[in-house]
Amino acid sequence: MGGRAGDWEPLEAGGGAVKSASTPAAWLTMHQHLLPPGDALDVACGRGRHALWLAEHGWRVTAIDRDAGALRELEAEARRRGLPITTESVDLERVDAALPDRAFDVIVVVHYLHRPLFPRLLAALRPGGVLVYETFTAAQAARGKPTNPDFLLRPGELHQLVGSLEVLESREGEFDGRDVASAMARKR
Repeated sequence: MGGRAGDWEPLEAGGGAVKSASTPAAWLTMHQHLLPPGDALDVACGRGRHALWLAEHGWRVTAIDRDAGALRELEAEARRRGLPITTESVDLERVDAALPDRAFDVIVVVHYLHRPLFPRLLAALRPGGVLVYETFTAAQAARGKPTNPDFLLRPGELHQLVGSLEVLESREGEFDGRDVASAMARKR
């Protein structure tokens, strides 16, 4: 089973800074200039902090998660703000869970790792589309959550997983008190 880690619960002692559940990841916002306009997909969106930010900045957003309760909260917040966000309850860890091919200009995945999903993510990007990916590395286990290696990238693994894409920006190490790997990668 893959997993989202740390979005809504505090890290264990020594885990470092805890972000607000409504603040989008800095990795996304500081690279806005690299994102093409159009259709965006927020994967494992939770309560939708990235979906809301994308919609506020002009993208047509689809937000998917398996947590129907979180999706209802996102829908209510989107209505309150007058933002057109489509939500769908999807368990991406099911073998038959599909993403439409070449449907998105931007795909955002933050703090979620399910390695078998990568081919579907890459296929769902349109040519010129950008994958925004950030999640924890194995070094994060020493800080607290998450500790399950299924949810942690090995050193250099993110570059391997996005290997067919053109990496525009990347980083790996400690940032904001967390050990993460991040990539902005464009489909050729």
